[in-house]
Amino acid sequence: MQILSSRMAGFGHAVPGRCVGNDEIEARLGLESGWIERRTGILRRYWAEVGDTLSGLAAEAGRMALEDAKIDPDDIALTLLATSTPDHLLPPSAPLLAHRLGLSRSGGIDLAGACSGFLYALTLADGFVRTHGRAVLIVAANILSRRINPLERASAVLFADAAGAVVLTPCREGQRGLLSADLRSDGSGYDLIRIAAGGSSQPFSADSPAEDTLMAMRDGREVFSRAVALMTRTSQQVLQQAGVPAANIGRFVPHQANARMFDAVCGNLAIDRQKTVRTVESFGNSSAATIPLSLSVTNAERPLAGGETLLLTAAGAGMTGGAVVYRA
Repeated sequence: MQILSSRMAGFGHAVPGRCVGNDEIEARLGLESGWIERRTGILRRYWAEVGDTLSGLAAEAGRMALEDAKIDPDDIALTLLATSTPDHLLPPSAPLLAHRLGLSRSGGIDLAGACSGFLYALTLADGFVRTHGRAVLIVAANILSRRINPLERASAVLFADAAGAVVLTPCREGQRGLLSADLRSDGSGYDLIRIAAGGSSQPFSADSPAEDTLMAMRDGREVFSRAVALMTRTSQQVLQQAGVPAANIGRFVPHQANARMFDAVCGNLAIDRQKTVRTVESFGNSSAATIPLSLSVTNAERPLAGGETLLLTAAGAGMTGGAVVYRA
């Protein structure tokens, strides 16, 4: 069988059991009622409870995607886990995820691409499927609630815990699947969002300040403007590469960082806002997990139609970002 492309054959998502409303966070930070919704579009998010693990959350989403794809576990040749919050710094969590799912013939590796991690994983998986003709499971998952500085407003109001998953399978139709991709990085914004301690440059020590082990956003306005510019630029590039006018996009699936952010990108691209898949209201910003979670939610509400064209885009810490045009 000649493999010409890959297709998303199954979708899944999962969130922890604890739902956290804006009122709880606004009370802690001394914010007026409604401030978070006005500034971010978020109404609620889910946070992990004691005993929850990243690999466990990822496995829930992965299992749902495998069942949706109706695929034999032995047919999964590779498991890619996009996460910034693995169970441990070492070893990687993907092998444990594959084990939990019974994927005995699958390789497994973590990808640390921050908010754009799913797009990087999708692009790499597409190349693997085209080359080897074998299916790939992509899971993006994060437990960011354990990395939030509860006193830092910029990050405390945004971040959430969730997992999203996609099964990518071989396809013989060249005009389906991933039509174009553009991945970028801008290291000049490397320290705009970071966790200072824990890496080889600043290892954990007994003297490490507690705040150095938590996420910090140095300049929220700069992050916003850079992310909007990066998502707009890469989206324009992939639309041009694919030869698809913005008006022909059936669904726009952006990273759910902040409703104002993806609304700005949508406006820059002249895409009808009614085409935007919005999950930020109910699930918050779970970094790399937001796009596959959104795909799973929108497909459950209205299954992707054959020939429908999607635009996916993301930007985040690093700065890393990109966009993809995909045809169902």
